[in-house]
Amino acid sequence: MNRTAGFFIVALSGACFGALGLFGRLAYAAGADAPSLLFLRFSLAGAVLASVMVVRRQRLPERKVVLALILLGAVGYVSEAGAYFIALQHAPAGLVALLLYSFPALVALLQRVVFGERLGRVKWLAVALALGGTALTADVEQGGAKPLGIMLGLLSALLYACYVVISARVAGRAGPLASSTVILGSAGVTLGLVVLARGPAFPTTPTGWAAVVALALVSTVAAVLLFFVGMARIGPVNTSLVSTMEPLTAVLLGALFLDERLSARQGVGGLLILTAAVLLARSDAPDPSLRPPEDTKAAGPG
Repeated sequence: MNRTAGFFIVALSGACFGALGLFGRLAYAAGADAPSLLFLRFSLAGAVLASVMVVRRQRLPERKVVLALILLGAVGYVSEAGAYFIALQHAPAGLVALLLYSFPALVALLQRVVFGERLGRVKWLAVALALGGTALTADVEQGGAKPLGIMLGLLSALLYACYVVISARVAGRAGPLASSTVILGSAGVTLGLVVLARGPAFPTTPTGWAAVVALALVSTVAAVLLFFVGMARIGPVNTSLVSTMEPLTAVLLGALFLDERLSARQGVGGLLILTAAVLLARSDAPDPSLRPPEDTKAAGPG
């Protein structure tokens, strides 16, 4: 029963992450711009997670680790989230989410090129499927996507892959809650400076502000906490598999509420990307001597 609940919890986490595009689009329609929207999201989410740390009496890690986490948030996560949310202005939310989910294959390639990690046949097959799926999904002739939206969606995947590779070597020493708190807080401060310099563009309607709150509490705080609660019950590999609910949810919500449709070619491409993600997750047998990368998935995609 505990294990079954874990699968539902992780699926719910993926659904929360998958709603990013919907809430972002609603906030944009209410007059928000990307820097202001992300500032509100990260600041509110960081404050909530900091409160959780206070209640749990959890301390921050050592200074060097905190500084590394601040850089991850202020530079890495701000860049990735910025690319993702600007892409939402130029491409359907479901398409952007599918493009982002090519990041596991990019992580595998980075591990091979940068760190010399050997990739088995299954991983090379997954990389090939992901690259082929991305080529099919990046269809600018259908689905209402502009070339800029495709490029930014791919850039967000590359930046998130770099973020995962680096955080796997930094955030594990801090723990998921402390890592997420510092990363989101530093991202909020960075974007606050950007908003201060260029002027804010906050939502002008109650619906827009509700979308901002949902973006912070549902698609960030709840998504992150549910992710780790579920992973504690079913393990990192199963968690990675079930997390494919994220782009599927984004596609479904885009179709139901934003009148977005993917072409048949894009649907096939998305299926190949998700198949690659499943293959990569299954090929990563947990090593008890190492912390799995999923343990450091602070904050999550987008």
